Amino acid sequence: MARRRGIMSDALKYELAKELGFYDTVQQEGWGGIKSRDAGNMVKRAIEIAEQNLANQQQNQK
Repeated sequence: MARRRGIMSDALKYELAKELGFYDTVQQEGWGGIKSRDAGNMVKRAIEIAEQNLANQQQNQK
C-alpha cells in the first residue's frame, strides 16, 4: 500500500509538538508514541495557524 504524503511539513510538526508539550515523547518514541488527544490538538492548532494566515493574506490584499 502506498503511503500518503503528509500535508504538514516535518518542521511544523516538531514546532507544534514543542508548543503543545509532547516533543520529548516524539523524540523518545517517535510519532507513534503520542496520544490521540495530542495528535488531535496538533491538527487543531495547525488549522488555527492556517486560518490566521489566510485571514492575514486576505486582509493584506484589500
